[in-house]
Amino acid sequence: MRELVLHCTEAQAEAWSDALLEAGALSVSVEDADGDTEREQALFGEPGSEPETLAWQRNRLVALLADGDDPAQLLAALGALGGTPDASAWRVRDVPDADWVRLTQSQFGPITVGERIWIVPSWHREDAGLPAAGQHDGIVRIELDPGLAFGTGSHPTTHLCLEWLAAHLRPGQTVLDYGCGSGILAIAAKLLGAGEVRGVDIDEQAVQATRQNAAVNRAQVQVSLPDGLSAGTSEVVVANILSNPLKVLAPMLAARVAPGGALVLSGVLERQADEVAQAYAPWLPLSVWAARDGWVCLAGHRA
Repeated sequence: MRELVLHCTEAQAEAWSDALLEAGALSVSVEDADGDTEREQALFGEPGSEPETLAWQRNRLVALLADGDDPAQLLAALGALGGTPDASAWRVRDVPDADWVRLTQSQFGPITVGERIWIVPSWHREDAGLPAAGQHDGIVRIELDPGLAFGTGSHPTTHLCLEWLAAHLRPGQTVLDYGCGSGILAIAAKLLGAGEVRGVDIDEQAVQATRQNAAVNRAQVQVSLPDGLSAGTSEVVVANILSNPLKVLAPMLAARVAPGGALVLSGVLERQADEVAQAYAPWLPLSVWAARDGWVCLAGHRA
């Protein structure tokens, strides 16, 4: 397999990518041509904010060619967009054969959270020394593969929420995981001894992922889209989303916390902690429970 590599300007990046795909390229990626140099530019802003531009000033397009494709035909498709790149602006390189599945899996190993929680991809299921899925001698082992839904246990916000659950969740407490993603927090809560556990997400793929992951871990979790969430409160409500939706959801999430119950929020940058806490102040006080790598976990109890 081969790749066509060529350079273009910011104004050309999107149109050229579309033209290459229409001409038969299997895929096209856009990279910063100045990456890993002192001229490298940040393209994306803070989480939840829109990028100022969709390409860099100097871009490298990498088009994956199907077997037998003629690079000249793909380059000719750019002619209608203002001329074919000259010979010094493009090249063809071979893509070495590799076991891409194994290479991808090698990036995801077992993760430990505190002293009680293991998150283990399925391909490490038989590794010696790892507990089986479930809870064993106080150790919770969650089997979870990276997928389309957020939450593999590697992000600081997920770590913070898991650590709160391991430290504070009491046996039999009811739990609502709002914005459940992969279901990791809901599954962890159930394996830590929670009673009824409910998971909610606005993304149907996340709902399906949570159901599948809960089944793999033999964790009974009721999961649905928001419209399917039954009425009532929970003794622990956890939401690992982002600051803006957390502020919008403040009245609803606060109302879901049972009297005396706990609300746990993450997906919040340290500089956003005060404004998120203020959004919930009319219903319950929140404070920073812990911080990691610029992110915080806010927690508080309803009177």
